Amino acid sequence: MAHYLTRHQAIAHLLTDFAAFSHTCYPHTPLRRYQLEAAAPILAALDERRYGNTQYRTTATKHSTLNTQNSAFVVLMARQAGKDELLAQLQSYLLARYSRRGGSCVLAAPTFKPQALISRRRLAERLHTGLHLNSQSRDGYRLTCGNAAAAFLSAEPTANARGETASLLLIANEAQDIAPDRWDAVFAPMTASTNAPTIVTGTPWAAGSLLSRATAHAAAAGTLRVADWQRVAEELPAYADHVRGRIAQLGANHPFIRTEYELRELDAVGGLFPADRQAQMHGSHPRNRQAVPGRTYVLLVDVGGGAEDAPSDPAARARERRRDSTALTVVEVDTRSVSDDLLRRPVYRVVDRHLWTGTPHSALLPHLLDLARSVWHARYCVIDATGLGAGLASLLAAALKGQCEVVPFVFSAPSKSALGWAFLATIESGRWKDYSDDGATDTRLYWAQVAACAYTVAPGPAKQLAWAVPEAKGHDDLLVSAALIGALDTRDWRPPTATGRTRADWT
Repeated sequence: MAHYLTRHQAIAHLLTDFAAFSHTCYPHTPLRRYQLEAAAPILAALDERRYGNTQYRTTATKHSTLNTQNSAFVVLMARQAGKDELLAQLQSYLLARYSRRGGSCVLAAPTFKPQALISRRRLAERLHTGLHLNSQSRDGYRLTCGNAAAAFLSAEPTANARGETASLLLIANEAQDIAPDRWDAVFAPMTASTNAPTIVTGTPWAAGSLLSRATAHAAAAGTLRVADWQRVAEELPAYADHVRGRIAQLGANHPFIRTEYELRELDAVGGLFPADRQAQMHGSHPRNRQAVPGRTYVLLVDVGGGAEDAPSDPAARARERRRDSTALTVVEVDTRSVSDDLLRRPVYRVVDRHLWTGTPHSALLPHLLDLARSVWHARYCVIDATGLGAGLASLLAAALKGQCEVVPFVFSAPSKSALGWAFLATIESGRWKDYSDDGATDTRLYWAQVAACAYTVAPGPAKQLAWAVPEAKGHDDLLVSAALIGALDTRDWRPPTATGRTRADWT
């Protein structure tokens, strides 16, 4: 005879079996196996804290062998693998389970708007079930279900986040962007009287972050749960296709691939172009001095100060470090790889470069115009239009109108960061190749600048990359000139397709 559960038994089953809760309440977004495996020891720790080894332990955690006296858990999941969905369903489950007895979850995010609000909205969307009666939004940052509540707070240094207590869960979301001292002073004490489990989650990025510190401790304690892109792909084949496409576009060693999909930590500072990356930049084609008919060329111009811009006082000139030069990199664009379903971007081959030190912009303009028109028949010219470069960029654009598209690039901390990431993507995907070393002075200078370039990654969601050759080691004119290719790489290089109606369409 079939066994039928009473309504009370069915509800009790859902509130003691997290997997059943997820699949029943959210049939369109049920948690996958790797998500449930990450949740099981966390729920076991919570049960241990509140009930000990009693009948109230959830079905999913009765057989857990975890030493739940250690309540710090780190959950690392590849990008778009469902980390935030797991957090939302965990909180939803706890609000339903403890709606009568009461309890509180606290989630801290690097910012309130948008990050904490996004997490709050996701949970609010999960509370429309028959198990979440009388759910409400309160105070602009809290969601309640009966006597249970979930609070969403900002971990920004200026936020007023003190005073909450976490009796069910304390969550540090995107913990790579939360300052460790801020967490220790404001959020860690929220479990002092409850000993509730803490979940630290995010994407590994740089050593020294809250996530980095917690990951090291969790690895030693056995409370680290990792689902990299290969693990996710085992259950979601379409995800594997997506990641392989990203790897083809950015390169297997690109920082975004290493951190967001492979969950490997980067050094926050160091050389931007280590030996293996430099090896990828070297090509085997020869240096050219003029265009080959039928090929596409781009001029990349980093503008330096001309002699007319130097200080007039001899003492001031002596104190001033050597002024930047104007650097030009000539790149041949091979668009055959655009049709590749994975790459979808051109291959760039450096074919020539020039360096002018102390040349007035008035003398530089006709030289650049001749190179663009007569020597290279350039299709594009990307030029540094920052400060003094704005005038030169404007004159070039006017003179080359209809012949060559001039793309001005204004440097700022965010734009240079984006340019650096884009340049790395062309290198790591094998789409940036320099001509074979010809031993010329400018070639040796370029590679010296590449080797000397240092970088730092600022904490925060923007992942702002600061990169330059240290002042004591010289300049980076030629390197910056080459990196300007990043301003074009995001363009749609596919050939235009004809649109319209044929005779058959009309008949």
